[in-house]
Amino acid sequence: MGRHTDGHNSQVADFSILVLEKALLVSCQQYIYIYIFSEQQLSAIHESYSVQPPRPHQESTREELEKITTASSLEENNMFSIRSSSSISRALLARSFVMREFCAQRKESKLEGKVALITGAARGIGKETATKFITNGAKVVIADIRRDVGQETARQLGANASFVACDVSQESDVSNAVDYTVSTHGQLDIMYNNAGIACRTPPSVVDLDLAAFDKVVSINVRGAVAGIKHASRVMIPRQAGCILCTASVTGMMGGLAQHTYSITKSSVIGMVKSVAAELCKHGIRVNCISPFAIPTAFALEEMQDYFPGLDAGALADMVHNAGVLKGANCEPSDVANAALYLASDDAKYISGHNLVVDGGFTSIKSLNFAGT
Repeated sequence: MGRHTDGHNSQVADFSILVLEKALLVSCQQYIYIYIFSEQQLSAIHESYSVQPPRPHQESTREELEKITTASSLEENNMFSIRSSSSISRALLARSFVMREFCAQRKESKLEGKVALITGAARGIGKETATKFITNGAKVVIADIRRDVGQETARQLGANASFVACDVSQESDVSNAVDYTVSTHGQLDIMYNNAGIACRTPPSVVDLDLAAFDKVVSINVRGAVAGIKHASRVMIPRQAGCILCTASVTGMMGGLAQHTYSITKSSVIGMVKSVAAELCKHGIRVNCISPFAIPTAFALEEMQDYFPGLDAGALADMVHNAGVLKGANCEPSDVANAALYLASDDAKYISGHNLVVDGGFTSIKSLNFAGT
């Protein structure tokens, strides 16, 4: 696709590119779709939009330029519509699409140059978040007790993902994961303490097995504390960093889960507030995310113990039907999006916060009177 060689058409193309680039710089603030055209389509577009060029050897007035720029806009279906008062060359179209692709990539790179360590990232919410972080320019270390699954996840996510074996109930494993991240990438910008286990304990506190309770606490609470501790020792010298933890709506309201799980998740919310009070002095932000129930393998494996007669589909429907926001269900991508927000500069002044992703569930209590 070459530019017209005669002076008149070259001037027209240059002028058109100048006008379109101005419009594109404005359109970069929104999501943009890229369209690839064939030679035949380019020819048709070129013929369809041929109108009078600007007068030769005469500069366009400011009013003319603004009129032309305004006429170039994004349609409702995101297809770029060109209505300039200049003839449009293939070189113009090619250059415009390159610019649009550049703008779209800039929009997606909220974590460019960042390094993240995510525990429990072999599957579920952790894997979804790792994928989201990498898409936005980060390098991610996946830490998980499931060695084979974690290594496979790292392979799936490509060159910007790596794996380190980690049992968060063992402080030495957490420390090693942090050291591995720093030695591999030279820095640690984001620590996401996501690893956790379901409790599988009796519903009544009278029947509570404290040995089982201690095991859940060692992972859901102690493991998160270990992650905060060792992330802090490498972030404090840099006076920067972001620490995230996965909490739950079950830690905000009683009766949504067995006591063991609810207690551990309420502890996560509390530890975030406590640690944020210290780390804010070092420019480190600490936040947590409390999602509604999501029918991942994590939740379904436990639910099958309590509802053995139901298959995975029925159990997933049960979880979704418990929500209150009509037309939407909580999914791993919703938590990943929340984590991306908190980890990015979009949330540069947010710390000590529990971001609730529950469709309003914990904010609503309906009396359900008949006829209402």
